[in-house]
Amino acid sequence: MVFKTVRLRALQDTPGAFGSTYARESQFADAEWIKRAGDMNGERSIGFIATDASVACGLAGCFRDRTDDTQAQLISMWTAPSHRQQGLGRLLVNEILEWARKRKVRVLRLMVTSNNDLAIKFYERLGFSKTGRTEPYPNDPALIEYEMSRQIV
Repeated sequence: MVFKTVRLRALQDTPGAFGSTYARESQFADAEWIKRAGDMNGERSIGFIATDASVACGLAGCFRDRTDDTQAQLISMWTAPSHRQQGLGRLLVNEILEWARKRKVRVLRLMVTSNNDLAIKFYERLGFSKTGRTEPYPNDPALIEYEMSRQIV
């Protein structure tokens, strides 16, 4: 249920940063949350939750590409406003990179909305760059998402 709590906080805090919505996910039954959390713990996918004094304050997930095990997607990246600019996001991404490296993943990709300049700059500081691929943002057709990627060495 910690995953449910932090995910719903993230969707409320930065609704334009995710492919889903609070309205949609707040309707999930607890069984769905348990399944989702269980799915983020294995060889194909992983999820990390950062806590401070037992309060969840960050989230990041990753899944390996279904057709190319050398590539993976960073998803659900979020830090609580109270914990931003303190290195927590970097720590979460580093955990994802370490997990991916152990599985011989060579490229980590992500999607970021075109109006999220702070996130774009954050990812650039971590070695990500835009690939040139874009797609419509599913929750607002007026926005696009940029794909960014970085090599894992």
